[in-house]
Amino acid sequence: MKKILVCSIVLTLVLCTSSCNKWLELKPQDGITGGDFWKTKEQVQAAVTGIYASLLKDPLVNNLFVWGELRADMIAATTRTTIDEQNLMTTNILSSNGYTNWGIVYSTINYCNTVIKFAPQVLKSDPTLSQDELDAYMAEAYGIRGLMYFYLLRVFGEVPLKLDPSSSDKDIERIAKSSKDEVSRQIISDLDFADKHAFITYGSTAKDKGRITKYTVNAMQADVYLWMEDYQKALDACDKLVNSGKFGLITESSQSRWFSILYYLQNSNESIFEIQFDKQRLNPFYNMFGASTRRFEVNPVVMDEIYTVNIENPSLYDFRGNGASVNSSINVVWKYAGANGGQGDLEGRSIDDYTSHWIVYRYADILLMKAEALTWLGKGAEALSLVKTIRARAHALAATEQNPDPEDQEGISDYILSERAREFAFEGKRWFDVLRHAKRNNYSTSAFNRMLDIVVVNAPGNSQQAVRNKYRDFNSHYLPVNADELTRGGGLLEQNPFYK
Repeated sequence: MKKILVCSIVLTLVLCTSSCNKWLELKPQDGITGGDFWKTKEQVQAAVTGIYASLLKDPLVNNLFVWGELRADMIAATTRTTIDEQNLMTTNILSSNGYTNWGIVYSTINYCNTVIKFAPQVLKSDPTLSQDELDAYMAEAYGIRGLMYFYLLRVFGEVPLKLDPSSSDKDIERIAKSSKDEVSRQIISDLDFADKHAFITYGSTAKDKGRITKYTVNAMQADVYLWMEDYQKALDACDKLVNSGKFGLITESSQSRWFSILYYLQNSNESIFEIQFDKQRLNPFYNMFGASTRRFEVNPVVMDEIYTVNIENPSLYDFRGNGASVNSSINVVWKYAGANGGQGDLEGRSIDDYTSHWIVYRYADILLMKAEALTWLGKGAEALSLVKTIRARAHALAATEQNPDPEDQEGISDYILSERAREFAFEGKRWFDVLRHAKRNNYSTSAFNRMLDIVVVNAPGNSQQAVRNKYRDFNSHYLPVNADELTRGGGLLEQNPFYK
């Protein structure tokens, strides 16, 4: 155990403090791919631990938030919002924008590639490593690689598929982008391996919520299949979690208690996978949402239209709104900045208490993804029943209730999109949800018009029509390839046509 701990700590420190600036951020640190490293089971475990450590490395989670929220309607700028962030919010996006740099994601992908390639050779040198154990470690690497490519797919569309590790500058070849279909197929292939070999449990709650389990993989599969519009497979993946009996919604009569369990204590029964920050590795949210330094605040549309307020009876309120997702008195994103929740006196976190996890999937997501799949499989009544379950848990207000006909697929889909905004406010899902709904059936549904209404929320009045016109080009829905990557790409990387 001491040997495992030492290896894990050393590798974690290397991963978390190093700076990568190579093309596609492909080069792992010296020694990790060397022949002397891959000898023991403990080294395999340390390398997998290093993959998880890379998820904590700045600016990964910062970027996941920005990519998933800023192009939508729930975040507003402050005087501290950077120019790059403002340009994302107002659709003034150039290839020089720092948020078009995908390097931090490829860095994690390369650590996954390194485990996938080199871990199997340990079977020859360490007889204590069984094939099942190796496959389980490999499943974690495949699962995280699939997740990282899924983010790249949704943010950039076409991206290079790098499936082999690069251990030196000589190995960093220049590769062209793969099509969206090719990237999607690779993601599914990675997740299929992970689904077959991942553990159901690691023996403790923290490990089960912070590592890739079979249920994490099923959640990712559901999400990917929804994106691909394969609704039966999405439904099947959701049902694996539903039928497991391992998860449930956190139901509390007290909003403060509900907030504490889900967003402060975390790793709850509702949680499926969370990126685990702690006192030793704080999250990036202090500068993003802290009271005196915040770069982002809550857009007024969130309380005015998404949650709403019952003026006649203030004792009725959506648990997910003020006092949970939002502190409306100071307009702060409260999920990450708050030390407590509820309708009483709210206390913010101290600077050294920014330990809240980044929730990637939780059970409410599974239920709403299942509802979406059911909708497009012609089972609208079942879908609406699931939405009702989510709303009842949250004490949602009557003003936000919709009553689409069970046969009205677009009406139900629109209702689910609205409910996802309330349920997952500021959890890095809003833009991806809007885009998924808009692009359905080759942008042939009314959801595309809703996207056009959403993307102008942060645009100045005199440029809103120009923003709408930009988004009528479907290529604009994905970010450009960063200018530096184009320069280093040896002419093989092609720019997104919208940004040429």
